[in-house]
Amino acid sequence: MSNELIINSTPSGSRIALLEDKSLVEIHYDNEEEKFNVGDIYLGTVRKVMQGLNAAFVDVGYEKDAFLHYHDLGPKVNSLLKYTKLVTTRNNTSYKLSKFKLEPEIDKLGKISQVLSRNKQVLVQVIKEPISTKGPRLSCELSLPGRYLVLVPFANGISISKKISSSDERKRLTRLISSIKPDNFGVIIRTVAEGKEVAELDTDLRNLLNTWETGIKKLKTAKPKDKIIGEVGRASSILRDMLNESFDNIYVDEEETFEEVRSYINKFDPSKEKIVKQYNGRNKIFEHFGIERQLKSLFGQSVNIKGGGYLIIEHTEALHVVDVNSGNKSNAEESQEDTALNTNIEAAKEVARQLRLRDMGGIIVVDFIDMKNPDNKKLLYKSMKEFMAKDRSKHTVLPLSKFGLMQITRQRVRPEVNIVTKEQCPTCNGTGKINASILVTDKLEQDLEYLLTKQNEKSLAISVHPFLYSYYSKGIYSKRTGWFFKYGKWIKLIKDSSLAITEYHFLNANEEIIEMA
Repeated sequence: MSNELIINSTPSGSRIALLEDKSLVEIHYDNEEEKFNVGDIYLGTVRKVMQGLNAAFVDVGYEKDAFLHYHDLGPKVNSLLKYTKLVTTRNNTSYKLSKFKLEPEIDKLGKISQVLSRNKQVLVQVIKEPISTKGPRLSCELSLPGRYLVLVPFANGISISKKISSSDERKRLTRLISSIKPDNFGVIIRTVAEGKEVAELDTDLRNLLNTWETGIKKLKTAKPKDKIIGEVGRASSILRDMLNESFDNIYVDEEETFEEVRSYINKFDPSKEKIVKQYNGRNKIFEHFGIERQLKSLFGQSVNIKGGGYLIIEHTEALHVVDVNSGNKSNAEESQEDTALNTNIEAAKEVARQLRLRDMGGIIVVDFIDMKNPDNKKLLYKSMKEFMAKDRSKHTVLPLSKFGLMQITRQRVRPEVNIVTKEQCPTCNGTGKINASILVTDKLEQDLEYLLTKQNEKSLAISVHPFLYSYYSKGIYSKRTGWFFKYGKWIKLIKDSSLAITEYHFLNANEEIIEMA
């Protein structure tokens, strides 16, 4: 299976698409102005201690106070509080923790009022982004993720990913990390560390220690609500967590982002640098790779599945509901049971894709087509777990209930991705009445003549819907060829499926949209 990452830079940030065998499986938005991303560490101030909830509300600069539960404090929270106070009140506190005396661990069944009080400053990390009317969720168990390791301050243990099954490899990694790990820093060894040499692990550990040192230097002069350590950008975090041998290409359409991604990959895997490529095609990068078309077809209420079936996806405040329908699926199978099984397995594959694509979290209930054979139900359950195995979010899949419902829970740490696929008519603006759509060609040609003859534009391009693109460009003597003989200028046409059929944009030589009166 091939994996490709497509990064489209926009004025407000970046759009990042992950393709598996040319099929869109994840879409992310990396807004440079966004704050409170998962992994960000802030200097917060306790505003309220709620004994009934055994939690505290902490001000980290968001419009609503963030939520910090007792169970998210971590056993070493007293060490963190003590160290934070030392750093903010003294100038000579070292970022190294080897000489720092750790405090006793807190009671697992204790009360938050025994640890925190109002107006106390505390170093906290975002573990769940603001969603809907809720503020961020926080933790005091700080962790700094790297390519191969995760650094955990104020701990001494070494943990290894359960996916590394070889006992010899687990012993080897434990021995290596024990020899290079500084005191009072715990380390979690990630799955991708399997088989790596000590030099690669040591480089990753040093980078994480440098990140910690930079943050502590900032903490010395920080004010409440300041971000102390920021998570890397969304594109870099995806590369850090997912880059492996199956990655074939990374395409970037902006030079600055291209250099940033290439240098980031060069840090931990120079052999992969060649897969980063700058896109310089005529069409927009998402248009070239067919992503715009997939976005339009995959984010609607109804989603087609292979073989003729379809899904209906409904969202509520409490949960998400997916209904599986056979639609006009052919009856090539020998029985209704076989038809139901095949449709359900195709639906399960699409459901797993939709959960990743839309980043749906919480409780998901899937209403599959009824099946009577217990073996078929077990096969569907097994298939669903296999399809969900690629999902990086923590999840649980339960077997089918006697009503044919499957329950899935999926960790939600950021708002669900929602793309509006129903277009408002650009002519009627939603009133329901438009001028004859066939007149769009007359209007376009009138605007074109005005720009070329009255406004004397030297170079023009027109961004149009694919239908209009074909209308103007197809044929031996096309409409565009007629323009060339009429005006003596070749007009560039750009296919853009994100536009409605009656929409078009004129672009000047600098590829800026020309506003028409």
